[in-house]
Amino acid sequence: MQLKTTISLKSLNTFQVEALADRYVRFDAPDEIVDYLQRCPLGASSHLVLGGGSNLLFVDDVDGVVMHPLLKGIEVVDADRSHIWVRAMAGEVWDDLVAHAAANGWGGIENLSLIPGSVGASVVQNIGAYGVEVKTVIERVEAVSLINGKPATFSAQACRFAYRFSNFKGAWAGRYIITAVVFKLERQPAFVLDYPGVREAVNGLGGISLDAVRRAIIAIRQRKLPDPSVIGNAGSFFKNPVVAGDAVDDLLRRYPDLPHYPQGKGRFKLAAGWLIERCGWKGRRVGRAAVHDKQALVLVNLGGATGQEILALSERIRQSVLARFGVDLEREVQVVAADCGLTQTFSLSSRSR
Repeated sequence: MQLKTTISLKSLNTFQVEALADRYVRFDAPDEIVDYLQRCPLGASSHLVLGGGSNLLFVDDVDGVVMHPLLKGIEVVDADRSHIWVRAMAGEVWDDLVAHAAANGWGGIENLSLIPGSVGASVVQNIGAYGVEVKTVIERVEAVSLINGKPATFSAQACRFAYRFSNFKGAWAGRYIITAVVFKLERQPAFVLDYPGVREAVNGLGGISLDAVRRAIIAIRQRKLPDPSVIGNAGSFFKNPVVAGDAVDDLLRRYPDLPHYPQGKGRFKLAAGWLIERCGWKGRRVGRAAVHDKQALVLVNLGGATGQEILALSERIRQSVLARFGVDLEREVQVVAADCGLTQTFSLSSRSR
């Protein structure tokens, strides 16, 4: 365990914005978390659980404790003729787990290749991409209570997964720190290739296999999305909005080419990037922040931008989409700002598309 005071968080967030943490604690084993919480109970103090830093926008400094679990390890804990149960520690890099699974012939998460962030944060956000969500392969989640330092285990059902949501963002926000996740993966993968462009890309690599699907997804993502190690960003800044059917009917009368996807119960998911691009934001620069020129859903730090600048740009985009389409976009990126209390109780940092 490492404890530091007044440190920069710039290298720990993919937007590469500057922010200071009053206190920073790094954990390398679950027992260290239990020991720390029993010796230093958080009580009412501000705290932030940091994963890969790829789903955060720091608008203010963190006046409290940043807890950073860098727990490592991947092991097979059970197996039968159809499935493999794999336990991955929360601090493992998500894409390292995907690569490990594909190399061993374990299916179920190959469509989630190259999503930045950590294994623990994948649960919080219920990451998803190219027709797959991580909730479909989660068996159970291991955590430690931030309130009393006691270990706890949750079933996938208890986590109440939904679109980019879990109980760790809802009722349990600020109450637990995830330490490990057990995934139920397939010995005979049931490939999901229906997302536009995926099947064609896979066929172009010689046919369907775990390796081909992973390589195809990586290639698609690299063409569309900026590398956060090169240009600061947090992936998709807004969620794809889900709206009622009558609202979609009205929009289709005005915009017949509007992408819309049935979600059941008469509701449809819209493409936030399409809405933003139609408002003229794609590739547009405002000071040191900008909208990516290949994907309008991604905001980027051109160098030296503050969290306030990026947040202000996002608000201008949100307002213009609302004015033109009557659709209010919701941020997928979590804003850490003292005036809205988000430094008190949230745990994130993993990206999806």
